[in-house]
Amino acid sequence: MSERLAGKVALVTGAAQGIGKAIAERLAADGATVIISDVNTDGGKAAAEAIGGKAVAVGADVSDPEAVTALFEEIAKHGGIDILVNNASIVPFIAWDDVDLAHWQKIISVNLTGTFLVTRAATDQMRANGKAGRVISISSNTFFAGTPNMAAYVAAKGGVIGLTRALATELGQHNITVNAVTPGLIESDGVKDSPHNNAFEFVEMLQAVKGKGQPAHIADVVAFLASDDARWITGQTLNVDAGMVRH
Repeated sequence: MSERLAGKVALVTGAAQGIGKAIAERLAADGATVIISDVNTDGGKAAAEAIGGKAVAVGADVSDPEAVTALFEEIAKHGGIDILVNNASIVPFIAWDDVDLAHWQKIISVNLTGTFLVTRAATDQMRANGKAGRVISISSNTFFAGTPNMAAYVAAKGGVIGLTRALATELGQHNITVNAVTPGLIESDGVKDSPHNNAFEFVEMLQAVKGKGQPAHIADVVAFLASDDARWITGQTLNVDAGMVRH
C-alpha cells in the first residue's frame, strides 16, 4: 500500500481473524510493525505468519491484567507502542430475558474493561517514550441502532465511545489522539458463524450504499486514523456502515 506507518509499532487486539486480522494486514502493508494479540494463541500465530514481514503474535486475554502487563513487556522489546487498535470483543446473540449477571460481567470484562486495561498500559507506555500516539477503539453501530439481543454488548460498546471522548480530552496535551470506529454488520468469520449472519438482507435494506460490509472496509478507516493524515482528529466516533445509521 504505502510506507506511511514505517517505523511505527502497532498493537491490534483480537486479530486472529475477521476485522482484527484485516486491520493488522492493512497496518503492516502501510509499513508498521504489527503485534497481533488474541486469546486464540494459535490463531494469532497463523495470522502473523500469513502477514509475514514484521508481524508478531503474542497471546493475551485483554480482560486479564497480568496478561496485559506481559503483553506490553513484549511490545517494549520492539521499541514501544505508537498505535493501539482495541478490537478484541465478544459478540453475543441473547435475548434480554436470558441475560443474567454472569453473561453481563463476561461481556463487560472483555468489551469494556479489556479496552480500559489495554488502553491504560498503551497510553502509559506512549507517554513514557514521549510518543505522539494513536488510540483507535472498535465500537459498534449497534450503540446508535439499539440492536436487540445484544443488551450487554450495546452497553459495553457505548462505554467505549464514552471512554474515547474522555481520554481525548485528557491525552490531547500529550499529542495522543483517541478515536472510535463503529462498524455496521460486517461479513467477518465470527458473524458468518453466528445468528447475525441471517441479518444481512434486512440490514442492506437500511443502507444507503448496498452490499455486504467487509473487514477491509473497517481496516481502511483505521489505517487513516492511525496515520499522520488524521493528526487533527480526536475524540470522534466515525460510523462505517454504508449509511445504515445517519446521525
